[in-house]
Amino acid sequence: MIGVLVGGIVTHRAQDRQWLRDKQLIAYEELISHYAKFTMTISRAHADQQGWDYDWSEWSAALTRASLVAPADVAGQIDNFGKAINVFLNQVARDPARDPMHNPLSVEEFAQASSAPAQAQVQLVNAIRRSLSKDQKALPFWIGGSLAGRPDDTR
Repeated sequence: MIGVLVGGIVTHRAQDRQWLRDKQLIAYEELISHYAKFTMTISRAHADQQGWDYDWSEWSAALTRASLVAPADVAGQIDNFGKAINVFLNQVARDPARDPMHNPLSVEEFAQASSAPAQAQVQLVNAIRRSLSKDQKALPFWIGGSLAGRPDDTR
């Protein structure tokens, strides 16, 4: 009888851990996906001298969802990532003097503005990898292609 009870508790805890891990993976994937989407959208707007739009409520919600299921060290890296993105957006999206239709950033300027978020992304991804498995090795590079977000940029 005791064995059945202990087995039930152990199984329940394992299921809870698996449920949390699944939720974490979904939230992290969504967060990185939003980052890639809006970075590409803004990059293309500057490169093509056109307007753009993005649903920032979804970005904010993705940050919140990821933070809710993340362990403390990953949540701290999510916060750092969000702060780096905020600085990036101030430089490439919110500054009326850098309107992509009338005064777009060059590829080099966009890449420079993207540098801090790219570094914060590496730190976040590595914290996520460590939280999911101690066997995961740190990645020394930015994930997602070129820093400028353009498929034809080979940096």
